[in-house]
Amino acid sequence: MKRLHRYLGRILLIILALFFMPVGCMVAAHYSADNRGGRSGDHHESTQQAPAAQPGEAVIQVYSARAARWRGAFGVHTWIATRRTDEVRYTRLEVIGYRVYWGGNAVQIRTGEPDAKWFGNHPTLLRDLRGGERVNVLIDHLRTAATDYPYNSTYHVWPGPNSNTFTAYLGRRVPELRLELPSNAIGKDYLPGGSMLSRTPSGTGLQLSLGGYGGVMAGWEEGLEVNFLGLSAGIDLWPLALKLPGVGRLGFSDLRRMHLHEP
Repeated sequence: MKRLHRYLGRILLIILALFFMPVGCMVAAHYSADNRGGRSGDHHESTQQAPAAQPGEAVIQVYSARAARWRGAFGVHTWIATRRTDEVRYTRLEVIGYRVYWGGNAVQIRTGEPDAKWFGNHPTLLRDLRGGERVNVLIDHLRTAATDYPYNSTYHVWPGPNSNTFTAYLGRRVPELRLELPSNAIGKDYLPGGSMLSRTPSGTGLQLSLGGYGGVMAGWEEGLEVNFLGLSAGIDLWPLALKLPGVGRLGFSDLRRMHLHEP
C-alpha cells in the first residue's frame, strides 16, 4: 500500500509540474515584461499577417492573439475573418465578453481588419483558406453557424463558454476548415449543450470533455491533448510539437494554407 501511495504521489507531482509550471512561467513573464497587452485599445489597423487577397478571391482566415489584461498570461483569444468574392472588406466573426457584461450580444459579426491587434497584442495566423465559389459556400456556412451559436447571451472566462468556445463551435460546424486551435485557447473544450463527447474542432478526431474542466482529445490535426482544469497539454506528431498550458505550441509551425480550386 505504501508503494502504491508513492507511485500515486509521483504521478500527482508530474501532473502538477506538467500543467502548472509552464503557466507559472508565463505569469511571471507576463507581469515582469513591460508590455501593454490588455491596456491598449489598439485593434483597428492591419498588422500585415498574410498576403493581400486578389480581386474576386474569397478568403477565410483564423487568428489568435494573447487575451486582454491578466488573461493573456494564461491563454489566447481567437476569431475568424471572412471575405466573399463579391465583398471588398472582411467580416469578423468573434465573441467579445464585455459586450455581454454591458447587456449586449456575445457574438459580433462586423466588418473590420482581419488581422488587427487584439488589445495591443499581435495576432498569429492559424488558417488561411482561399478560392472562389467553394470558399463562398464555406463562408455562408460559417456565418449561418455564428447566428446559431447557443450562448449569445452568456460568457465565462473559465472554463467557458467564451470566444474560443465560439471558434471551436464554428470549426465543428464547418469541418472543411480542418481547424486546429491552440492548446492555450482556453474554452475550446467546452462542448455546447452539456455534451461529453464530440468531434474535435478540426473534425478529424474525437474528444471527451467534462464541462471544460477536464477531458482528452485525439485527432489527426490536434494530436493528443489532455485537459486538466481547463489547461491543456499534449503532443502533435505532424508537424512535431509539444503543447504546454499557457505557453501553447512549441515546435514546427501549424499554419494551414490552402487554395480551393474550382472543379
